[in-house]
Amino acid sequence: MMNEFPPKYLEAMREASGSNTPPINATEYLEHLFAQGIREQDLPVLQPICQKKIWDRFKPGEGAERLGEVIEQLKKDDHRFHVDGGSWTNNISWVKGYESLLGPMEKGSSLFYEKVIKPGISSKEDRYRNALFHLLCSQTSCYRYWGQGIWTDYGREICRRLEAILTHDFASEQPVSKAA
Repeated sequence: MMNEFPPKYLEAMREASGSNTPPINATEYLEHLFAQGIREQDLPVLQPICQKKIWDRFKPGEGAERLGEVIEQLKKDDHRFHVDGGSWTNNISWVKGYESLLGPMEKGSSLFYEKVIKPGISSKEDRYRNALFHLLCSQTSCYRYWGQGIWTDYGREICRRLEAILTHDFASEQPVSKAA
């Protein structure tokens, strides 16, 4: 799949561009729906499998400690219950054995929020787009599915680059305008 994706993606983009069904990403699709008058409350509610079990026992505002207690009790009540994240096929753990990669992934995501989202950096800026590209590349489950070794090394390297970009390009609080 990894070797076939780039040329097939480009082929699909060429075929769809300028057609009656132009390619758009999920955010653009939602923005299109909202522009048509559809509101967020009109959309169906989606949640991960078994998440309802948490909300049945935990009410908003009860705090992190109570949430932790609820999750631990649910794990005791049902050995299948977990909040570690799952695979597409639900047969492997997304977490166990990958702590050395998950830490840098979480750090990169958190740093992106602190340096880019929280200060309100414009998505039109080149530095925003570069950081977002590296963030999205760092968050892929490919590193998990392809196993330990070179793939997890790739993941850690992309996380390192993301952190360097966020630290260097967003060192100041002032947004840098995109050149006209």
